[in-house]
Amino acid sequence: MQLTHEEIQFERKTFPITLVCDNIYFQQNIGSLFRISEAFGVENIIFLGKDIPLTPRKINKTSRNTHLHVPHVVIEKTEDLIAHLLENNFEIIALEITNTSKPLKEVTVPKDKKIALIIGSEINGISEELLKISSQIVHINMFGKNSSMNVVQAASIALYEFTS
Repeated sequence: MQLTHEEIQFERKTFPITLVCDNIYFQQNIGSLFRISEAFGVENIIFLGKDIPLTPRKINKTSRNTHLHVPHVVIEKTEDLIAHLLENNFEIIALEITNTSKPLKEVTVPKDKKIALIIGSEINGISEELLKISSQIVHINMFGKNSSMNVVQAASIALYEFTS
């Protein structure tokens, strides 16, 4: 028998993970990132970019009100984000396929540091400036012909790996 939301007894937890969204603008993705972040106990979300469409009416369809429960900020400039991440001693992990990335299964998630998981824009991925400051660059092994997946799906897989 399927359980209702009230019957589910999952332990409530928050992990020291900040999801960093590098110029993600599609409202369905933004709403879904709130929802998956809330589900995996992400501490907060940083949206990098100008004019990020955080209109609750537009993102609520996919966020299902989780945008009300996950702390989030917008940082407009890449250099301000970089300063914030470095000053606060984050372990910066980029989720991107590069010539030096390693499979997600090989990620080292330190237990004593805050994690900044960077995910890239729907069009261009993660900027070179953010890749350069990343402690680790990881990718998700895929076995079909396609070499990329939706940013929300990728974030979901990474967050599951980090929190399980």
